[in-house]
Amino acid sequence: MLQRPFGNTGLPVSVLGLGAGHIGSPELAEEQVERLLHGALDAGVRLIDTARGYGLSEERIGRHLAGRRHQYVLSTKCGYGIPGYEDWTGPCITSGVEAALERLRTDHIDVMHLHSCPLHVLQRGDVIEALQRAVQAGKVLVAGYSGDNEPLHWAVASGRFRSIQPSVNLCDQAAAGTVLPAAWKRGMGVIAKRPLANAPWRYEEPPQAEDVREYWERFRTLGLDRQGFDWDELALRFAAFMPGVSSCIVGTSTLGHLQRCAELIGRGPLPREVEAGLREAFAWHGEDWKGLV
Repeated sequence: MLQRPFGNTGLPVSVLGLGAGHIGSPELAEEQVERLLHGALDAGVRLIDTARGYGLSEERIGRHLAGRRHQYVLSTKCGYGIPGYEDWTGPCITSGVEAALERLRTDHIDVMHLHSCPLHVLQRGDVIEALQRAVQAGKVLVAGYSGDNEPLHWAVASGRFRSIQPSVNLCDQAAAGTVLPAAWKRGMGVIAKRPLANAPWRYEEPPQAEDVREYWERFRTLGLDRQGFDWDELALRFAAFMPGVSSCIVGTSTLGHLQRCAELIGRGPLPREVEAGLREAFAWHGEDWKGLV
């Protein structure tokens, strides 16, 4: 598994990371979760990304991987959902860090992102200050922001974060032209979310889920030519080797799917002319499309 530095944070990450949203579902058997988490590490995945809002995800990672904590970079998110605290306040961030440490059974979190924090809250400053106090206390190593559009631009320009997690894929290239170069110049780690764009090629009719339907509509508008590649290969190699990206996270509940993604990324960057064609299609059709939060 190809490894990269996570900006100038000193953390090494694998180009493929595991998005741990699926394992938060109570419908997923504990044995399947355990097999996926250990299989991911055994396959060389060195980044696991979760969040407070992903159901049982944090708790399950702590339960099954506490003994292998040194083998991977742990990324999670906070800002909401702490009983007794108002969302998006300094005390909520402080208590959220403590709750995450307990659920994840660790003494530190490598990367803690503010999870789609609204712009006016970022500008207010108290949540950032609370997160930075957690960094100063050694409970968090890297303060990050997960989100898109105006709040993402503000977060990068502010100089107060060392990591970002924007949407980056065939159907969502809004961050590619401005945010990623700016983040690279600042030495920020970049986790690309939704690299498969929710796999819109799976559907003949508009999907029910709003975010999946949005990418489905964009995908049809773009009219892309896969040029002999399978769609998942085209999408993954495009996102994983986008300049400025440190790692891309794939959400899955099956080890076989994760292994397939690792094999595809292992083939390296797309041919330049193929990548250029994908960028040109987005520039032509998607100039006004915003990042999907």
